[in-house]
Amino acid sequence: IARVPEATKDELNLATQTAKVAFQNWKSTPVQVRQRVMLRLQELISRHQDDLAHLITAEQGKTMIDARGDVFRGLEVVESACYLGERLMGESLGGIGDGIDCVSFRQPLGVCAGIAPFNFPAMIPLWMFPVACTCGNTYILKPSEKTPGASMMLAQLAKAAGLPDGVFNVVHGAKQTVDFICDDSDIRAISFVGSNTVGEYIHARGTANGKRVQANLGAKNHAVVLPDCPKATSKAIAGAAFGAAGQRCMALSSIICVGDANSMIADVVNEAKLLKIGCGFEEGVDVGPLISPESKQRVESIINEAVQQGAKIELDGRGVKVDGYENGNFVGPTILSNVAPNENCAHIHEIFGPVLVCLEAETLDDAIQLINDNPYGNGCAIFTQNGASARKFQVEVDCGQVGINVPIPVPLPFFSFTGSRGSIRGDIHFYGKQAVSFYTQIKTVTSNWQYTESDLGGVTMPLPGKKI
Repeated sequence: IARVPEATKDELNLATQTAKVAFQNWKSTPVQVRQRVMLRLQELISRHQDDLAHLITAEQGKTMIDARGDVFRGLEVVESACYLGERLMGESLGGIGDGIDCVSFRQPLGVCAGIAPFNFPAMIPLWMFPVACTCGNTYILKPSEKTPGASMMLAQLAKAAGLPDGVFNVVHGAKQTVDFICDDSDIRAISFVGSNTVGEYIHARGTANGKRVQANLGAKNHAVVLPDCPKATSKAIAGAAFGAAGQRCMALSSIICVGDANSMIADVVNEAKLLKIGCGFEEGVDVGPLISPESKQRVESIINEAVQQGAKIELDGRGVKVDGYENGNFVGPTILSNVAPNENCAHIHEIFGPVLVCLEAETLDDAIQLINDNPYGNGCAIFTQNGASARKFQVEVDCGQVGINVPIPVPLPFFSFTGSRGSIRGDIHFYGKQAVSFYTQIKTVTSNWQYTESDLGGVTMPLPGKKI
């Protein structure tokens, strides 16, 4: 499809220095002007949504309808950046002393950087640079070397929307580029989405160099199925488990059937059998290929090992061949039951493929404990028609994002993406109000304006009620 250059050290330095110089003017650009750039970017992305989706499907393999969703969910974050001024407002308090006022401002950090994964080539970059740039920062983005095309097109659209040269820069590479971003003293903050191994490395190295780092990591998302679940539950589970070939951090990779709800497994198997596997460009395809031969090999290896450890295969997607694409990286929907929680490799690891693990629990309390014992905390869900059960679940489960009859509870940009525990490093989340906090710093000014001649303070600390 294309060749991806690996940036040299000189090119990386040039990108950083260009962003540093551009920051001097961009930070002084009124926020309403920065918002208008995002408004034009929103319109251009909307106009080129199919072009972006086509590029994503060509590079990543997901279906066209899923690729359009990739673009659209990112577009919603751009839309939120079009009215960011209110969230950039500071605070003030007048009269804290005789003639003394205090006011705080939100100011941009400077040069920020983002490191994006392969699985959402448009959405994740759009989580990052639109909010950062509207806050007044300049940005350096390193997309995945597997799927760089969407980021390049987004950069072209940002330029056409009026984003000044140097405000948004795209660099390419692998570990050498990541290390540069972590180490360069002019880069103030890093946003990352990807695996635990890489994310923990970036967080440790970046913070050791005094940078802010937000890192969204891996996940093992569970859905609790109660006996009174809605009839549409099995279809929702199949879609959430096998959509995007399971290559998303919010994929529903495990279900916990409570009591006699284990009859749901057969229903999910039947729904999964209806899903069509094939090329993402073809109409009616539900499950596309995995990103690489290595990913396919890893997924099938975990399935093999899980069976050796006692799992039962309810539906086997290994060895799938698609006509016309016999050498493709395809794994079909796979469903495993009789899996030992927190012991079987299929439940321990984030598989990142179309594999659903089926667990069982006697009570809702047991199901909640199973989830809380897992180190990840990205998301979870419960399927029930009982409000009391749903409320108990949302209060007691230790996950950052909870769905009630919603299989993939990803918040809209009015909120923030709030994964927790082992699914995040750093304490400030992506997009929404928290993104503004991440990409800005607070400056507080205390002023003393005396209308008549007055004492401006002495060697002692001011006391309550005493003029300073």
